[in-house]
Amino acid sequence: MTASKSLRSIDFAEEYRSDQGNIVGDFYVPSLKISESYDRAVGYFTASVLSVIGEGVDEFARRGGVMRVVASPYLLPEDIEEIESGYSLRSVMEKAAVRDLERSVEDPRAARGLGKLGQLVAEGRLDFKLAYVTAENRVGMYHEKIGIFRDGEELVAFKGSANETHSGLVGNFESIEVFCSWDQRDRARALRIGRQFDALWEDRTEKLRVLPFTDAAKKVIERVSQGTSELGEPDIFDYGGAPLTVPVQDSAGMLRIPAELKVREYQKQAVGNWFAQSGRGILRMATGTGKTLTALSAGAQAAKMLDKVGEPLLTVVVAPYQHLVDQWAKDIEWFGVSPIRAYESTTSWYGQASHLLDSLALGVSRGGVVITTNKTFGDRAFQSILSRYSGRLLLIADEAHNLGAKHVSSKLPESAEFRLGLSATPERWFDDEGTSALTSYFGDVVFEMGIGEAIKAGALCRYTYTPVIVELDDEETELYVEITEKIARIFAAQQGSEQADEDSVLGALLRKRSNLLGHARAKLPALKKEIEKRQEDWYQLLYCAEGKHPLSYADGAPDEPPQIDQALALVGNELQMPAARYTSETKRPERRQVLQRFADRKLQVVASMRCLDEGVDVPAARTAYLLASSTNPRQFIQRRGRVLRQAAGKTMADIIDFIVVPPEGATGMRDTTERGMVARELARVTEFAHLAENEAETLDILRPLRIRYGLLDV
Repeated sequence: MTASKSLRSIDFAEEYRSDQGNIVGDFYVPSLKISESYDRAVGYFTASVLSVIGEGVDEFARRGGVMRVVASPYLLPEDIEEIESGYSLRSVMEKAAVRDLERSVEDPRAARGLGKLGQLVAEGRLDFKLAYVTAENRVGMYHEKIGIFRDGEELVAFKGSANETHSGLVGNFESIEVFCSWDQRDRARALRIGRQFDALWEDRTEKLRVLPFTDAAKKVIERVSQGTSELGEPDIFDYGGAPLTVPVQDSAGMLRIPAELKVREYQKQAVGNWFAQSGRGILRMATGTGKTLTALSAGAQAAKMLDKVGEPLLTVVVAPYQHLVDQWAKDIEWFGVSPIRAYESTTSWYGQASHLLDSLALGVSRGGVVITTNKTFGDRAFQSILSRYSGRLLLIADEAHNLGAKHVSSKLPESAEFRLGLSATPERWFDDEGTSALTSYFGDVVFEMGIGEAIKAGALCRYTYTPVIVELDDEETELYVEITEKIARIFAAQQGSEQADEDSVLGALLRKRSNLLGHARAKLPALKKEIEKRQEDWYQLLYCAEGKHPLSYADGAPDEPPQIDQALALVGNELQMPAARYTSETKRPERRQVLQRFADRKLQVVASMRCLDEGVDVPAARTAYLLASSTNPRQFIQRRGRVLRQAAGKTMADIIDFIVVPPEGATGMRDTTERGMVARELARVTEFAHLAENEAETLDILRPLRIRYGLLDV
């Protein structure tokens, strides 16, 4: 071998870091072009890196190079369950590794890279093996990262943080140390790393087990090799001339307050109060006052504080629904971090989260953010991620009241040093135990800003409030009395102590009664009259009751369409107003389109059920019709907040609320039942009217009702 073809001919640096050199162009590619063999032991291996160093691999293959790779696949919780249940360890590991390869080739660049391995595999010059940790009857993942290039006479060994992945070499801030066998200062270490790899390959390393994997991988590689011949030349990452760097904010993973963000004084006070309580507490802030930006500002300050002492911070955000996760992600990206979105298929996020934990543990990343839904947060996969992390942790709970339920509150990580709950209404309705669990975990309310204060501060717009009184019909009245008597008996038996959680009898009865009021048949004719007054207006939200009318489930009852269907037929067909629905069944891409068309004045009305209650931004909305009655303060506060958000050209909002009362002279309904029903409705009305621009007019509308039921003091 001539000097020009030896590793000695390369002027290797002692270290390559993303801020000081080009790991790909200056180290990997030149080494591969000259080497006769390449050994790599790495935590994770995907073929996507070969889209970056393809030139070196082409030359390596042409010259007859031999490659050996030891890696560890992503083990999902279901894989661990199979192993614990007695499935063949080898088959589970192979299945997981094949899954990794299959996922990698979803990217065309990765597919090209994997295709280039086909020749090496076919000629018996590339072998894969899988490594895993065995200790105390447990299976763990192999995370070591070493490599050796050999030219037949000398070797170059390296170790460091970079994984054999596209993100490991390009997307992250990485570093490796290099040891050359011809340098007397490095020789002993270089040879030792070479021996360590040989022992690993031959399954002679204590606490590790190594399994052959080439045959299992061969089918995937051959298939991909055949399919990539038509892809042409890849768009190889331009590694020549420019150092391998990424924006500092994103690579570091630290939240940073954007320079263009003007943090309001009350938001600064909220963050200050939270820090004063050692980074724990609940922010009770009205919908539309910027809870998300306040929380991220707190997270950015915490990250900055820890960075000064050299400690990274992992931030976990928990939100009720997937569309709220997506909404949070946009704001987090504005704060300089690309978050991991953990929902739907575990395979779509588990590996990314695992890699983030490795980066934090190695000190490669100074922070990171994972956002998840309430459902995924409580699942075993996400809980296993949390249990693996032992560093500084900030947990942010959006709409924190949802986490008071027993099945979720028990999953809240005690390891979280910083805890921040966000909610306009942190108290759980008819659930003192759940409310107590929230404050026990997050701490007390450390800052409060109600709608009245927010309107005065200019954070929310002013509004008018119009109550529309409608009566139950005879059938509805009879059912209302029946449900109320059952509720009263439970309260009497339990001295009012039974909690209204989802699984309780009381909870089911309360929901049924609320549903009955929400579906009161007189509401639709009343709605038509109100919408006709605003038939030329844009930006109208219509909140409908969920499901169908409770009486439609009775034996022999006619099939009554859901209220939202009837309302859309009224608005779209009879009144010829462009309208669309926005519900939990609406797919996410369609949801975005609906909201965009609404903002662009292509839809006059958007009809929803609970899906718009929490967190969704629809600042353009000017008018809200509340068909779905509820005595749950959280629901009506959320719905009021949706329409009070500030928007360009918007100075006033209008809320039309449909109030259900018993029919005059109702038979079979006791005075106490009638009075209780009206009192519950008036409690909401009073709350709405108090801050409305037309409070006096609203009180005049309700005065006859108060006199009839002796409720002048409500």
